[in-house]
Amino acid sequence: MSHPTQPNPLLDFSGLPRFGDIRPEHVTPAIRSLLTEYGALIERLTADPAPPTWDGFIVPMFDTGERLSRAWGIVGHLHGVLDIAPWREAYNAMLPEVAGFYAELGQNIALFRKYKALAASPEYPALNPVRHRIIDREIRDFRLSGAELPEEAKPRFKAIQEELSGLAAKFSENLLDATNAYAEWITDEAGLAGIPPDVCAAARAAAEKDGKPGWKFTLQQPSWLPVMQYADDRALRARMYRANATRASEFTGTESSDDKAKWNNGPLIGRILALRAEEAAHLGYRSYADVSLVPKMADSPEQALAFLRELGAKAKPFAERDLAELKTFAREELGLDSLEPWDIAWASEKLRVNRYAYSDQEVKQYFPEPRVLDGLFAVIRQLYGVEITADEAPVWHEDVRFFRIEKNGELIGQFYLDLYARDTKRGGAWMDSARSRSKNASGLTTPIAWLACNFPGPVNGKPATFTHDDVLTLFHETGHGLHHLLTRADELAVSGINGVEWDAVELPSQFMENFCWEWDVLSMMTAHIDTSEPLPRALYDKMIAARNFQSGMQTVRQIEFSLFDLLLHSDATNAAREVPIEQVLALLDEVRREVAVLFPPPWHRFPHSFAHIFAGGYAAGYYSYKWAEVLSADAFAAFEEAADNQTPDAARRSLLDPATGERFWREILAVGSSRPAIESFIAFRGRPPSVDALLRHSGMTDA
Repeated sequence: MSHPTQPNPLLDFSGLPRFGDIRPEHVTPAIRSLLTEYGALIERLTADPAPPTWDGFIVPMFDTGERLSRAWGIVGHLHGVLDIAPWREAYNAMLPEVAGFYAELGQNIALFRKYKALAASPEYPALNPVRHRIIDREIRDFRLSGAELPEEAKPRFKAIQEELSGLAAKFSENLLDATNAYAEWITDEAGLAGIPPDVCAAARAAAEKDGKPGWKFTLQQPSWLPVMQYADDRALRARMYRANATRASEFTGTESSDDKAKWNNGPLIGRILALRAEEAAHLGYRSYADVSLVPKMADSPEQALAFLRELGAKAKPFAERDLAELKTFAREELGLDSLEPWDIAWASEKLRVNRYAYSDQEVKQYFPEPRVLDGLFAVIRQLYGVEITADEAPVWHEDVRFFRIEKNGELIGQFYLDLYARDTKRGGAWMDSARSRSKNASGLTTPIAWLACNFPGPVNGKPATFTHDDVLTLFHETGHGLHHLLTRADELAVSGINGVEWDAVELPSQFMENFCWEWDVLSMMTAHIDTSEPLPRALYDKMIAARNFQSGMQTVRQIEFSLFDLLLHSDATNAAREVPIEQVLALLDEVRREVAVLFPPPWHRFPHSFAHIFAGGYAAGYYSYKWAEVLSADAFAAFEEAADNQTPDAARRSLLDPATGERFWREILAVGSSRPAIESFIAFRGRPPSVDALLRHSGMTDA
């Protein structure tokens, strides 16, 4: 008996994504069908001789485009959190078609003319300022997508976009494969000296899963970082440092295989840079950095470079002081005459324990996952008056949870939380949109986000415990989530994170991190994993004293990455040829000579794993972390000022001020990109941003 064909679950937009039903084989038919539908709509709209209107032209364009971006977003999401061969193949099979479609869309001159006709129409002056902004931004983006290029140049421009999409995916895959390929096996318990018990337990479980004796350590962050920080075996640290530093390079892979060539990101980097420079030249810009900054807050690469160099000049004396202290301590207390790169994290941890008499591991015992989540949700409730409760939804892995946010019983948004590291999940932490808020004739669509981290999971039946850095990461990604979920903008194109300037998008995330340093917040989100005792005040005081430990070194490291990225993409000569990796590495050395205090070995291959700029959206935009840090520190200072006005008693002062929280929600989170980010900041703060709060929070003032 024949069965009727089941409808494709990727084409079901009636509710939440059906992760229990979606299979790799659904990808090609679903995405092709949506591309066809969108293409047909564009043909109909551009062929219509009637003047374009908001309701007749913009609304159907955005609604149909949203269906495609939602479905493709699910596919891209699964490629990131479930990177198994069938999903990788399904994603890569459709990637060129999707990239090609968007490249053609951006160059569609008939569509471009429709937007320009709407901007010149009698209806335009009657539209509200938000709709003006949306139309003006679409016209700008058409220009950046090559719509005004001569017809003979458009096929090449489209081919560049398609190739860049494929290269970014390949860069990520090489990095993940090279990360997963390396394992350090320890069979003698003596080799574990210094490594925390929970990390050893996870390494033991990893070995058992592979059916082998001993302990398995990998280059996944929850395994690699504790080895670098705590392992007393210097040779082990050196091996793992080198393995991590040379991932996805000419040094990667096993001796008996062709993996070295297969996973080497060096040639990809050269090709990516050449294609980006060629794209900029087509558009009439001097360099790719100039193109990248058109939709950002910074006015030009020169302004962003000046900002970085000013901050670098202020931070470098503090970084030099940090390194001098570390070298003296390593020599006098640890017997290390020469401090090697693989000693830095280990010696720094010893110095921190020596100076502040506590370790990350000691603090970690006070941050069991359930307590941390309760504390996070309590902060959000007190700031914004919303409730967060567990909800039901199909998920892509049994560890994933789902929550809903409500205000006065009304649904505002929902989010997925995927906290633990897995070998099928790309590294790092991120938030992305699963669905955006919009309002139309059929009603309100509420937003949905996914939040993903790579924390160590539960071991031996106990809840997962997080380092304070993990807690900061969780608050950071939740800040992005709140930016998306607490939006009050009704137009799809400007709601949530949609269209927010890249160098302002980190403001809400970095802002949230500040609360992780406040006693009234930490005291309610800690309970010792064994005794349930809250974090002792004495230990908190040590953490605060240590907050800016090596902040000079950390700041110049971020400035090093940011300058490298901006200068790399500011080179106007790259379009002529594929950039040799030697030239890329030479530029990085030059940047280090200007701002860095630490210099890695010549075989270090940092660019090969710099996924932010070669496979993420941060090309010529990595500076935005520091740029947004200025904004977020200054925004948080408003809460500090409100607390100081409440009570002079520092022990009882609370930064969770609902009135300031409501203003932050109204002026920053709620508006999305419906106005320029600088206007939103000034509306909240009453003045332009100042660097003073960041320098003060980082301990980089001489006072």
